Amino acid sequence: MTNQAIGRGGETIAKNYLINQGFTVLHKNYRTKGGEIDIIAKKEKTIYFIEVKTRYDDTKGKPYEAVDKRKVIHLQRAANFFLLKNPAKDYKLKIGVISILLEKKEIRFYEDLSWSS
Repeated sequence: MTNQAIGRGGETIAKNYLINQGFTVLHKNYRTKGGEIDIIAKKEKTIYFIEVKTRYDDTKGKPYEAVDKRKVIHLQRAANFFLLKNPAKDYKLKIGVISILLEKKEIRFYEDLSWSS
């Protein structure tokens, strides 16, 4: 299985996971000048901008470990472009990561990334 196929499959798994957890998926693979957001989802009064990381196994580390500060900055930039066209003044905004290990059938959702400078 190619890395692209694993990634696409992971995004579908993540989308279904979110729906099962009561989220409304607003966009999948949202592209802007600021970059791409794998999934934009909403639950109650919070909008989540989510990066999905999928690996077959964890021999090269956990999937979420691939999301560094630079990636979070790119997600924030893309989220700002989304918000210019889709104002969300009454919503909390969060950057999240869904980490998927296919071999272990493990899904973890880190709902609110925060990074110290």
